[in-house]
Amino acid sequence: MPTSPFLPAPVMSPVAEGSATHCPYCALQCGMHVAGGAVTPREDVPANAGGLCQKGWTAAELLTSPERLTTPLLRGRPATWDEALDFTAARIRAVQEEHGRDAVAVFGGGGLTNEAAYQLGKFARVALRTSRIDYNGRFCMSSAAAAAGRAFGMDRGLPFPITDIGRADAVLLAGGNVAETMPPFVRHLTRIRDRGGRLVVVDPRVTPTAALADLHLQVTPGADLALALGLLHLAVAEGHADLGYLAARTTGFEAVRDSVAAWWPERVERVTGVPAARMREAVRILGGAERAMILTGRGAEQHAKGTDTVTAFVNLALTLGLPGREGSGYGCLTGQGNGQGGREHGQKADQLPGCRRIDDPAARAHVASVWGVDPGDLPGPGRSAYELLDALGTPGGPKALLVFGSNPVVSAPRAGHVAGRLGALDLLVVADVVLSETAAMADVVLSVTQWAEEAGTMTNLEGRVLLRRRAADPPPGVRGDLAVLHGIAARLGHGHRFPADPRTVFDELRRASEGGIADYSGITYERIAAETGVFWPCPRSTEDGGPHPGTPRPFLDRFATPDGRARLVPVEHRPAAEEPDEEFPLHLTSGRTLAHYQSGAQTRRVPALNAASPAPYVELHPELAERLGVEDGETVRVRGRRGAVECAARVSRAIRPDTLFMPFHWEGVNRLTNPALDPVSRMPEFKVCAAMVERLDAPAGARGKGDR
Repeated sequence: MPTSPFLPAPVMSPVAEGSATHCPYCALQCGMHVAGGAVTPREDVPANAGGLCQKGWTAAELLTSPERLTTPLLRGRPATWDEALDFTAARIRAVQEEHGRDAVAVFGGGGLTNEAAYQLGKFARVALRTSRIDYNGRFCMSSAAAAAGRAFGMDRGLPFPITDIGRADAVLLAGGNVAETMPPFVRHLTRIRDRGGRLVVVDPRVTPTAALADLHLQVTPGADLALALGLLHLAVAEGHADLGYLAARTTGFEAVRDSVAAWWPERVERVTGVPAARMREAVRILGGAERAMILTGRGAEQHAKGTDTVTAFVNLALTLGLPGREGSGYGCLTGQGNGQGGREHGQKADQLPGCRRIDDPAARAHVASVWGVDPGDLPGPGRSAYELLDALGTPGGPKALLVFGSNPVVSAPRAGHVAGRLGALDLLVVADVVLSETAAMADVVLSVTQWAEEAGTMTNLEGRVLLRRRAADPPPGVRGDLAVLHGIAARLGHGHRFPADPRTVFDELRRASEGGIADYSGITYERIAAETGVFWPCPRSTEDGGPHPGTPRPFLDRFATPDGRARLVPVEHRPAAEEPDEEFPLHLTSGRTLAHYQSGAQTRRVPALNAASPAPYVELHPELAERLGVEDGETVRVRGRRGAVECAARVSRAIRPDTLFMPFHWEGVNRLTNPALDPVSRMPEFKVCAAMVERLDAPAGARGKGDR
């Protein structure tokens, strides 16, 4: 038995399968080579074309980190794989026998390969026969996915190649800070500027991305929907609506036109804080461009009205006649590494492979035939991510949870409550690379491979399916996600249904997705390697029987709706679920920093990244800091209705005077965030809640004096 769960002597050995792979972090999936412990960028991947960010350049350091898990843990002690898997399977069996099949739940991640995401969904429905599965992508892409689905009939983040962005004459980016979250993306924006184009950025902060913009709309947190309605009002009023396009390619324009009639610029200015003159300039930029794009990110989407907010921006794009025209359109900037592929093949509570609905009888019959089971044995829709976590350990809720590729103790809203729910479980099993905050609570920790040690496919933000080659040997005592699922399934009597070879799993995924919206049936490992990625949908063949080329731009001829037309849907602005008041007079918003990624479980263990950004902080405006007597660097307390956190103050004119900003890579800000859910996407309201800030030596009863 190993004496330590961690790697004592860093070793990384290149293996025969090749060093060409992709970055483990954001959805650009930058191409890179890994060999001899070093990373070099690839020139053949259009998303980065030879560029990497600091996270990418240091990605290989995690492979040899002294904090790397190299053996399973069983209640805190090193264990053999047989011990860990035997214990896990026995406890699963006991929990289900006592409480029913839905007493065991599964929580996945948007960083898993397509093969692992597919197998995890199948494992839940076939080996466990539980409906209780969802994943952390619910916290990332769900609002944009829901809005795109109802407008276009298809959820693909960018329904055009990323290189099209640099060809646009104007781009509006709402709620995305790509200069910090995915720096190589910026080259596509600078190409716009180099060609004389214009960039408009919507954000409550003067982020590095907003600083690049020709026009910055500094919106009040939670008011993006009102802003989009106001821009659409102006587009119609000032004659920028493409009436010929609307008549030929859409339905619903008249109702949407009528619904925005009351959102005149001066009213919108009062709600959003954006001057009417700037709104008019933004519309003139978009409406006067030959090729224009509207892109949304998490800032616009992570709200209890996120689906409607994205819908309003989609309505604006459709009114201007952008989607389905080469060089123009609407797109969403997917966040997680496999945020696109991870939401296509069955991790979602209501989904089967190929973006099929789990309550569709035809979809159930098709997938069940591939899996070799009776369609009636497949469970129905389950609970969304936060609702699943909130039910853990409660009467009627799951008693056991298996977590793959996620760290909800840090990343979930109302995180303190979620940690309490995890603590109430009879069994918590976590598969991870390091001892994350969630893994530290687990009864069983399964030490798994990471990006350069595994083969499989990833789907980047433009819908391009990419090949992740195995470029390094994992440490002894580490297994891949597929091998882990095979091991548990075998002990539950289903091992033959869960192969551990990624190519075998991908071939089954192709068959399961065939005929679905996200059809991968014509994609093979060989094609991906030869073509540096293949765009879905890619059926097995074309109508004349030849190989399908893939679909870089799926909406050129028709949208993926039954009648081929895009749908404009009227939406109405409503306030944030939690508005500032006398006790909590400020807006609190959150986001990422340049050095870190998601919950920080990996990047906080890379010395260079940790040195660049070693601790959480709260950003506040100098006027607010002066009223409170707070100095830059001073430790302060940020309070909200669900808790409090202490961190350093960072005084900056980049933030609005009525707003606080905190990064979410550490335990802290998500103790404060609001779990109010979007009624369509079930997205929590991460991006705005009510808060206050105080000095640690503030007298009782003096909290927040002068904060407004």
